[in-house]
Amino acid sequence: MKIWVDADACPVAIREILFRAAERAQCECILVANNPIPFPRGPWIKMLQVPRGFDVADNEIVNRVEKNDLVITSDIPLAAEVIEKQAHALSTRGERFDASTIKSLLSMRDLMDTLRASGIQSSGQAPFGHSDRQAFANQLDKFIRQYA
Repeated sequence: MKIWVDADACPVAIREILFRAAERAQCECILVANNPIPFPRGPWIKMLQVPRGFDVADNEIVNRVEKNDLVITSDIPLAAEVIEKQAHALSTRGERFDASTIKSLLSMRDLMDTLRASGIQSSGQAPFGHSDRQAFANQLDKFIRQYA
C-alpha cells in the first residue's frame, strides 16, 4: 500500500501527520505537486514534482495509483477517479470518500459550481482547525490498521 498526497493544497499540519504515520507504518508516502514541497528525508517519504498545469498532479496520481492505495485529497473529482481504480480516498478533513457516496458528492460539487458561476454567493468551508486535524489523524490510523 502506498499513500499518494495531492500535496499542493494539503495543509502543512496534515502533511506532518502523514510523515509520522508513514515512518511508523513503514509505508511509502508520495507527495505529488506542481511546486516543491519541503519534506523530511527518509526511506518512506518521496516527492514527485510534476509540471504546472490544470489537473497535471491529479492525472499523475490517477495514472500511478493502484488497488488499495490511499489518496489524500479534498478534490472530489480526483477522489472519484481513484475510487474507480479500487483505491481509497481520504479528505484532509478526515472524510473517507467511497463508492456509495462519491456520486452524490460530485453532484453537490457541480451544483455549487453552477450556483457560484451564476453569481450566488456561498459561505464556503469553515477554516481548517484542530478538530479537522484530529478527524484526519483518526481516519488515517483506522485506514493504516486495516490495510498496511
